[in-house]
Amino acid sequence: MQTEMGRVTTRATIENLKDLWAVDLGVRAPDSVRRIQVDEALIDTGAMVLSIPTSYIQQLGLKPVAQKQTMTAGGPRSATMYETVKLTVQDRTCTVDVLEVPDTVPVLIGQVPLEILDFVVDVPNRRLIGNPAHGGQQMFEMY
Repeated sequence: MQTEMGRVTTRATIENLKDLWAVDLGVRAPDSVRRIQVDEALIDTGAMVLSIPTSYIQQLGLKPVAQKQTMTAGGPRSATMYETVKLTVQDRTCTVDVLEVPDTVPVLIGQVPLEILDFVVDVPNRRLIGNPAHGGQQMFEMY
């Protein structure tokens, strides 16, 4: 994980979930799973979901599932939601849908995946850490 001018970034692996299912069914080789490794995914607590640039969506072979309304700094916009992927950060995994962003925008890990992965941003030290309320370990609250 790296920091720069208040930015918090982390290494993330994003995999095509359908490819992983195909491997499980024995109809696809494990080494043919489409995946990307992102060294500097931006932690964005102001974003809600996992947002991925168009070129990465194409590399992953994801299909569009819906048009969604988004609120951006530039005002409301329509964006395309894509199929679910497997996201891995610091050996924690979750499955999340993907929102498309232009190639000029980095991969953005928003609040929903952070909640599922049970990470929080340590603002003074500009880093991503396991939730201290859970002893730093991933925990799913069920109430």
